[in-house]
Amino acid sequence: MAEPGAAALDKSVPGSYALAAGLLRTARPRQWVKNGLVLAAPFAAARLLSTGEILRLCLVFVLFTACAAAVYLINDARDAEADRAHPVKRARPVASGQVPVPAAYAAGGGLAVLAPAVAAVTCNPNTAALLAGYVVMQLAYCVWLKHLLVIDLVIVTTGFLMRSMAGGLALGIELSRWFLVTSGFGALFMVAAKRYSELVLMSEEAAAEGADLRASRALLGSYTPGYLRFVWQLAAGVAVLAYCLWAMETGAAPHGWLPWRQLSMVPFILSVLRYAVFADSGAAGAPEDLVLRDGALVVIGMAWGALYVLAVVDT
Repeated sequence: MAEPGAAALDKSVPGSYALAAGLLRTARPRQWVKNGLVLAAPFAAARLLSTGEILRLCLVFVLFTACAAAVYLINDARDAEADRAHPVKRARPVASGQVPVPAAYAAGGGLAVLAPAVAAVTCNPNTAALLAGYVVMQLAYCVWLKHLLVIDLVIVTTGFLMRSMAGGLALGIELSRWFLVTSGFGALFMVAAKRYSELVLMSEEAAAEGADLRASRALLGSYTPGYLRFVWQLAAGVAVLAYCLWAMETGAAPHGWLPWRQLSMVPFILSVLRYAVFADSGAAGAPEDLVLRDGALVVIGMAWGALYVLAVVDT
């Protein structure tokens, strides 16, 4: 004979799984690849890492992912009512009711507090401050800053830059000016290209349906294609120039066989030119998918990585 509480337990378990699955979906696992940028600073520093440092970088990746998930959870909880009226966003777990709004707020708030606290204990205060600053900045973006022209581009770009700085801060690596300039303007290039692609797509859909462009996404509609094209072209130029200046300044290693860092300029420039093809055609709306989907970009990236590794080991 079954226990009196067995039936209730059997009903609660699927509900718990559904809630957990909904929270995971709200955390946007497809976006986690962006947090791989925490490896950027240690890689740019051209130093071999110990086992302990590698484990710390893995921890920083997890903590940054937790911070990003916290922002997604709180944002979806805040926008639940509006998302229910959206033809696509109404399928999100919070908007659809799979995840209750209080549960999303609780999970997001818990992660937002826990991640910086763990970083303060396991890494250092600088890493904890960076993670806390990221959460505060992103929440301010969700509530207010995303409605301000140009500021929205700066905030999203800064988020990528903070990711690229996190690994260096966690390991106590000094961040060079060339690294910060290249990373910052490289991120602005991709952010502006993404906005440009979204605007092109939205314009095409609006023209096909006879809809008002500004009625769907007011801020994006306030930009012009020409302005966003100017931004991503300017950012691409500055990023390439900063990288080339860094490579030329470092030159060949004293005992190196070839000037690997200088040679790495070739695939770096090729990657920017290749990405610009998609940006110009309005096909760069999902950078994380584009980078992994385009075979040429993957090969170019591997070539760049190989040359950079050779610059480290051939000394």
